[in-house]
Amino acid sequence: MGRPKQLLQYKGQTFLDIAIQAAVQTSFSPIIVVLGAHAKEIMDAHHYARITFVLNENWKTGMSSSIATGMNVILKDFSDTENVIITVADQVHITSHILEALYQKFKSENKNIVTAHYLQTTGTPALFNKKYFNKLLNLQGSGGAKNIIKQHLDDVSSIPFELGHIDIDTATEYHNLINHQ
Repeated sequence: MGRPKQLLQYKGQTFLDIAIQAAVQTSFSPIIVVLGAHAKEIMDAHHYARITFVLNENWKTGMSSSIATGMNVILKDFSDTENVIITVADQVHITSHILEALYQKFKSENKNIVTAHYLQTTGTPALFNKKYFNKLLNLQGSGGAKNIIKQHLDDVSSIPFELGHIDIDTATEYHNLINHQ
């Protein structure tokens, strides 16, 4: 992208603001934001009382290290946490309703992983019960938690997230997003 994706603007907010607002509008806590490249610049642009910002010094190794970094904070500082919801900053259509729906599905289906479903796939945001915390903590590589989901399909449920497939990874995708607001 040539610049921090989290600072890109959509409908008057940064991408990170959109994700943070979705989380803040729920009753869930703690809310942990894991940052890597350009962390200081991104933190300087975002001020929220309920947010814990954490630096993933190994961000170049991929999403798994960011998940593990967040899990380290949860297990150390918030050890009574029962579930985590993992989301990303480039799904600009994320809402508190989507996050709440993950938890409601968890409560009603008795499955320990609840993912968002879009375009014949499942992905983020995704809820993981504490049963999977050690697996999240020990993730490696760029694939994130996708392998955990694939290995435990019998313990997975999903909610629809119609616009979940819209995530911004290239300048062209961002240009298309902005031009179709």
